[in-house]
Amino acid sequence: MMIKETSLRRDPDLRGELAFLARGCDFVLPSRFKKRLRSFQQTQIQNKPEKKPGTPLPPTATFPTSPRPLSPVPHVNNVVNAPLSVNIPQFYFPEGLPDACSNYEQTLSKIETAFMDIEDQKADIYEMGKIAKLCGCPLYWKAPMFRAAGGERTGLVSAQSFIAMWRKLLNDHHDDASKFICLLAKPSCNSLEQEDFIPLLQDVVDTHPGLTFLKDAPEFHSRYITTVIQRIFYTVNRSWSGKITSTEIRKSNFLQTLALLEEEEDINQITDYFSYEHFYVIYCKFWELDSDHDLYISQADLSRYNEQASSNRIIERIFSGAVTRGKTVQKEGRMSYADFVWFLISEEDKRNPTSIEYWFRCMDVDGDGVLSMYELEYFYEEQCERMEAMGIEPLPFHDLLCQMLDLVKPATDGKITLRDLKRCRMAHIFYDTFFNLEKYLDHEQRDPFGVQKDVENEGPEPSDWDRFAAEEYETLVAEESAQAQFQEGSFEDYETEEPVSPSEIGNKGNKSKIGTSSLSEKCGKLQSVDEE
Repeated sequence: MMIKETSLRRDPDLRGELAFLARGCDFVLPSRFKKRLRSFQQTQIQNKPEKKPGTPLPPTATFPTSPRPLSPVPHVNNVVNAPLSVNIPQFYFPEGLPDACSNYEQTLSKIETAFMDIEDQKADIYEMGKIAKLCGCPLYWKAPMFRAAGGERTGLVSAQSFIAMWRKLLNDHHDDASKFICLLAKPSCNSLEQEDFIPLLQDVVDTHPGLTFLKDAPEFHSRYITTVIQRIFYTVNRSWSGKITSTEIRKSNFLQTLALLEEEEDINQITDYFSYEHFYVIYCKFWELDSDHDLYISQADLSRYNEQASSNRIIERIFSGAVTRGKTVQKEGRMSYADFVWFLISEEDKRNPTSIEYWFRCMDVDGDGVLSMYELEYFYEEQCERMEAMGIEPLPFHDLLCQMLDLVKPATDGKITLRDLKRCRMAHIFYDTFFNLEKYLDHEQRDPFGVQKDVENEGPEPSDWDRFAAEEYETLVAEESAQAQFQEGSFEDYETEEPVSPSEIGNKGNKSKIGTSSLSEKCGKLQSVDEE
């Protein structure tokens, strides 16, 4: 028996049921409504008497109702028609959280006064340093500010053009990261590409007291800048997109490190990004492999790194384009100096998050985001062949696999993901086992309890890369000192005495000069990286 729609609207009991269902909710689930409606219909059918011929209609029956709530039931129309007004405050500020207390006009007034003290009220890039400090910015923001105000075209910036630029920037951008992106990025771009950093870093090379010795070696400006840019993207660009966003800047320590440059005269003390010693180590390693000195290395050249410690299969994966930008590596089979920077840091510091991602991409042959047992066996086969050639009996793959699974403890049996490797904190041992024979054998000889102690140490220890760069730089400086003694005719003294220690050479600035003279002699005929 069907119930008319009008009876549903007019029945007070059903209206009460619906109001009860809707109390405290923005909506009523259809399943609950249908269930209550079906129950109401059955009750209505059972209690409705059959109509007999000649029998007068009985009085209207009162149907039994469901238990009513103790509190008064609101009217259905009030619940259904109540407007939903939810005030959600803004919680996402891509350009930084606006500061209502900031007095921008006072800052602009100070800037205008500072320009009054400059001749013709026009500032060059050196005087822009004072303006940057008045704006509350680090000293080495001066080059981006100078260019953003139009100084690149005329060599000078007027008070009018700078104040107009800075007022617009303050109105649209509210934190250091978004301001920095706005100053360096191309017009209408909200991210930074590699070439956007060149003016900033060129200013660092030209004016930082720790790099004054580079004035006599201008051919190394572009190579130092290329190294710093690659280190910035290696650390900051966590998305591997080739474009640094304001969010990535905020999550990194780059702006804080950039601010340290004006406080620290010895640039080698700033090991993140800017250290000249680190550049010297990287470039010398590249020079040793670049046999024809054209600033490119082949697959055979790279395989010679560290006396062929890395397997051929992992080098093939690097040259397949899994971790390199552009098509030069894949088409021509050549690796540029910029790509070598990524390789060297990843090879010498496999605990670094970017390094873990770098080698995961290389080992993930089919690109499915998972290291399968077949892929692990593929890389371990070459390790076994090399150990057998050295007279070392390799561990069977099944036994090794059990060790690696116990080491990594993957969330899914038989599949190792990037998350698993980052979580286990033993990725460096895992990777060396499959494609770096020298380091794998070194791990095998170490005390396993000592390895675990290193992992559990949470102190501010230098990274593997910092330790490697420091040791290599000392070695290179000692070799350069010995070579200089030989060239000066004191080879007899060199044979009878101990090699000159780095502490005897002088301070770090003198070391840098030695390194520069050595590179200048080696690479005088090379073109700059910018001309590639």
